[in-house]
Amino acid sequence: MNAHHTADGLVSSTLQLIGELVPEGARVLDLGCGDGTMLAHLQKMRGCTGYGIEIDDANVLACVQRGVNVIQLNLDEGLSMFEDATFDVVLQIDTLQNLRNAEVMLRETVRVGRFGVVAFPNFAHWPNRLSVLKGRMPVTRRLPYQWYNTPNIRVGTHADLGVLARACGLKVLDQFGIHDGDTVRFAPNLLAGTSVYKLSR
Repeated sequence: MNAHHTADGLVSSTLQLIGELVPEGARVLDLGCGDGTMLAHLQKMRGCTGYGIEIDDANVLACVQRGVNVIQLNLDEGLSMFEDATFDVVLQIDTLQNLRNAEVMLRETVRVGRFGVVAFPNFAHWPNRLSVLKGRMPVTRRLPYQWYNTPNIRVGTHADLGVLARACGLKVLDQFGIHDGDTVRFAPNLLAGTSVYKLSR
């Protein structure tokens, strides 16, 4: 199942902070684009063009209604339909934790785009650590599901993504956390609910 970042799921301040990493007028591919909120924001605020990839029928319809170009595709099948550097930026917002082929998709993200932006829930955020210390899986605004009904097939931390990116031979151009609509550059692994990485080949 592909991820869904929706108008209510992806808070507008987070949308803006991630959007600031995308150059004006860029050609963008948004993987697991949900209802098209992010692409619609980039088209309107930054003059971007591009496509979303989404598997859910209702989200595909929402994208079309928003005027966002969308391709219905299961990301577990990869991005072989796109040539190298087809896009300026490839986004993976709340998508990586839902994919079976996370390493392949990280490499594909920087192959298909000049750089990639990956964001996902940081499992090492201190309230999550506290919950695990008490013997329970965390349920928070950022991780709102119970362990048995979550769409996330894996959880990871801010630090984990850095290790994985380097293991995949990728360059980390920038990395930070986001919490309550603010950028977190000091100890993001502990203090941020969302982890953000900007990656290239």
